[in-house]
Amino acid sequence: MAVQARQPRWYTIPVRVLLVTFVGTLLSFALSLLLGIVGTVVMAAIRGVHPRMADAYRQIALPAGITAGCIIFVLALVMEIRHHRQAKTLAAIARMS
Repeated sequence: MAVQARQPRWYTIPVRVLLVTFVGTLLSFALSLLLGIVGTVVMAAIRGVHPRMADAYRQIALPAGITAGCIIFVLALVMEIRHHRQAKTLAAIARMS
């Protein structure tokens, strides 16, 4: 007995895109914040001043997170649309055979 291929649903695309975008943005923000804090501490130690951690958030992590989030959103959207079209075509082929 053959398992029927299920017709892909279009409303799963935005859910997956938003989930991947959120997780990817969160990870890139966290990584850029870590690198920004390390860079801020190193530069403050070299200059002999107190580090301003707010600069790591405002000038490094936030712009990097926004940029990465936009890029991830576009790439995830393109990949999910491509996956949906491919799954739709494969489901149609499976129904014909």
